[in-house]
Amino acid sequence: MLKNTSIEISEKNNLKEKIQKLCKEKNAVIMAHYYQPNDIQDIAHFVGDSLALAQWAKQTNADIIVVCGVHFMGETAKILSPGKKVLIPDLNAGCSLADSCPADKFEEFIRQYPGYKVISYVNTTAAVKALTDICVTSTNARKIVEQFPSDAKLIFGPDKNLGDYINSTTGRKMILWNGACHVHEQFSLEKILELKAQYPDALVLAHPECKKPVLMVADFIGSTQALLNYATQSEKRRFIIVTESGVIHEMKKKNPGKEFIPAPPIDSSCGCSECNFMRLNTMEKLYNCLLNEQPEILIDETLRRKAEKSILQMLEMS
Repeated sequence: MLKNTSIEISEKNNLKEKIQKLCKEKNAVIMAHYYQPNDIQDIAHFVGDSLALAQWAKQTNADIIVVCGVHFMGETAKILSPGKKVLIPDLNAGCSLADSCPADKFEEFIRQYPGYKVISYVNTTAAVKALTDICVTSTNARKIVEQFPSDAKLIFGPDKNLGDYINSTTGRKMILWNGACHVHEQFSLEKILELKAQYPDALVLAHPECKKPVLMVADFIGSTQALLNYATQSEKRRFIIVTESGVIHEMKKKNPGKEFIPAPPIDSSCGCSECNFMRLNTMEKLYNCLLNEQPEILIDETLRRKAEKSILQMLEMS
């Protein structure tokens, strides 16, 4: 067993070196979301949430951007950096939330509310962003919504849970599209309460994409980055994490003396709160992606320009 483990570690290190060599040769940067597998987070040049990835994509001087995340994140990078080659290790790495909001259906929905401004979560396709006045992330959504007049007519999509949370915290009455993230929808309130009973000193940190009953028992609600920051700054030593469990890797790196317990979904007794789409990316796929410069994210220029306006507006208001 020890021999096999040593061979496996050696192979991983060899692959890591090959990836790093290709990045230097091709002036490529790897951007990874916090929900990516641990080894991809460790090799990435930038690791962050959706807002940070968008900001880095706009600022980087690299010729090639490899987005280790899901498809809409690759699209966002290409929208902001049209002159750069944008790659993603696996084109099948989609997003249940983005898929819950088809552009044609969303356009029909918008037409029912003439005169309304459209605010869309960044977890959407380029086609939906093109229908949008301003994009938001979970990091900046509340801040941006509060910049509109209190009586502004607003549509928010596609995440109903995030939209409901913003409505409740700002007093707004935004019209919400009925979409959701399959990971955050599946957290079990009952199992979170059981964990809380088992670890009474633990704080519950939850993402606003979770359902309202889960948010009501949370000690802190925030974006992926906000949860990481809170856990790092808190004097508490134990936390129940109610978001995709990939972020726990960075939490442990920044806080080696603290304990992080992943909240389980309804249909599992383990802490298997993983996004199956995010986990499609692997080190092997990352290597092949850099080697062959495929799969590449390509967007029609007319569509890209329309979608870009909503993202640039977000970055300006952030």
